[in-house]
Amino acid sequence: MYRLCLSLVSTCFLAACQNLPSRQECPPAAMVGAPAAAALSPEPAAANPTPIAKPIPAAPPAAPTPTPISPTVALPATPTPTPTVSSIPAAPPTPIPPASANEPQTVTPVNLDWLKPAAWADLPGWQHDDLKSAWPAWLQSCAALQKQTPWRDTCLAAALLPDPDSTSIRAFLQNRFKPYQIQQPEGSVEGLVTGYYEPLLRGSRGPTPKYRYPLHAPPDDLLIVDLATIYPELKSFSLRGRLDGNRVVPYYTRGQIEDGQAPVRGKELAWVDDPVELFFLQVQGSGRLQLENGELMRVGYADQNGHPYRSIGRWLVERGEITLDKASMQGIKDWARRNPDRLPELLAANPSYVFFREAPNRDGGPLGALAVPLTPERSIAVDPRAIPLGAPVWLATSRPNSGEAMNRLVLAQDTGGAIRGNVRADFFWGFGDEVGRLAGAMKQKGQMWLLLPTDYPVSAVLPGAVQTTVPNTQNGKKGL
Repeated sequence: MYRLCLSLVSTCFLAACQNLPSRQECPPAAMVGAPAAAALSPEPAAANPTPIAKPIPAAPPAAPTPTPISPTVALPATPTPTPTVSSIPAAPPTPIPPASANEPQTVTPVNLDWLKPAAWADLPGWQHDDLKSAWPAWLQSCAALQKQTPWRDTCLAAALLPDPDSTSIRAFLQNRFKPYQIQQPEGSVEGLVTGYYEPLLRGSRGPTPKYRYPLHAPPDDLLIVDLATIYPELKSFSLRGRLDGNRVVPYYTRGQIEDGQAPVRGKELAWVDDPVELFFLQVQGSGRLQLENGELMRVGYADQNGHPYRSIGRWLVERGEITLDKASMQGIKDWARRNPDRLPELLAANPSYVFFREAPNRDGGPLGALAVPLTPERSIAVDPRAIPLGAPVWLATSRPNSGEAMNRLVLAQDTGGAIRGNVRADFFWGFGDEVGRLAGAMKQKGQMWLLLPTDYPVSAVLPGAVQTTVPNTQNGKKGL
């Protein structure tokens, strides 16, 4: 990959080639896309990183705008009540148009050899989840998946169900889908589940002695090198850089941008009063700003500088500044408050920098990598090379700070810079400080099952509990 990058640009970023699609690069949390709060904690060191599953041809995202994404907005000087997740109404799903008679009906089977066929009885808690609360999120996924032939009939049938209850939804899923357990390349079935959320910050549209830390829109000199135009097999990769004479070089790091070396003057969207909260807004990828004039401003991920995300929690642990059990979002904030003089050094340890855009101030969650609103406690960010965006996933994990099981249907609707691996999920908790504490503390083990339509064109899977059938390749087009 490194040699390939060098053949495209005179100077290339190996790390960018390896890390770039992300929630921070929505497509990318975070979506919404960057690593969610999950990415705040130190990542387990891997002497020999395991290879990721082969890329899945993904659905073309409609104008990506992730969350997965990074930190968010601040509270006004006068405390204002934080809205609860339940107070955020979901946006209505987009109607599903009828299939076009001229649409191609052939499909190349997709090799998904990291999936193991399973039985519905294998899914922990399958009979007990309130599937009705997940149904609106599934219809949001269908707004994007309906464009793909393998999903069209299933989405059309879902749209025709009249206000289904959990029992009818369960029957619908069992009739139209097959469950597959997702495995790591080495064969294990457990992975990491973290959490992210949409924060609230205090801010101003102009700089003041109190509001001194800017959110930037993408700078004019930021270049995006699309490798897929020359090498289609690299469509999951792109590079960020800038011109230095006639050479393309890596874009400025976080430290260089905050030190004034990048031409971002005039690109300020707003200013906030706390650099630590601003950093975590970038980690989350989207958020809201409570402005001094009473206005509520919403911001979302726009672009990223191309450098890989590095965990500042891990940086603190490696230097003996905090213990592993304190490497949460709150633990990092506490350290920063105690060590203000070392804050620039800490933040610069993560060279990744997120640029924002002002988002419409509408109801519902932030837009994820799938370009549909995220649903609190039903949307997750995933690695799209292993799990197709939009697909339903059965998640078996536990709640943060407890051993209480949390088994439920979720939708893969976002991506993130730290979300890498087959069995890897970032769980979207919603908006506000209360869910932010849950997101910041979430670092759980989990298992995942991918649900695919029964006639999905799967060409190869691992041997498993149930016999798979060869799909009718006349009923779909290539890709997910």
